[in-house]
Amino acid sequence: MSKAYWVPTTLNPEDLLRGASLRVTRPRVAVLNTVYAHPHADTDSIIAVVREDLGEVSTQAVYDVLRALTDAGLVRRIAPRGSVARYESRVADNHHHAVCRSCGAIADVDCAVGFTPCLTASDDSGYSIDEAEVIYWGLCPTCGAAQSPSTQTH
Repeated sequence: MSKAYWVPTTLNPEDLLRGASLRVTRPRVAVLNTVYAHPHADTDSIIAVVREDLGEVSTQAVYDVLRALTDAGLVRRIAPRGSVARYESRVADNHHHAVCRSCGAIADVDCAVGFTPCLTASDDSGYSIDEAEVIYWGLCPTCGAAQSPSTQTH
């Protein structure tokens, strides 16, 4: 993972933290930058990049920052079946994910538009539903191309 950071907004990380009523600290800025620069990164990968940036930082500190950023709505935690938790900065919309069964790569998938019966609950059980989480499973282009047609499973 490279240390190239970007925040796709007009606000810088410090402003995002202040806007969420979080104290601005070097670990929070480093973790937020890392999640923006490396969508769908797992905690170990985030820790490695943050340590490159800050030097020594405890594993627990990064977990605490990730929890605070998630609770504040600045990052989103996703946990596809069979995978460790991953974090992303795309929080302002209801999007979904495609996960490769072979290598574990994750890609964002925008919500379908038009007639989408699977995204409307047949029985909401009285809930006021404001989000649907859909995970599409399959093979990414690289793994799909590497697998011969005779060995593909469905």
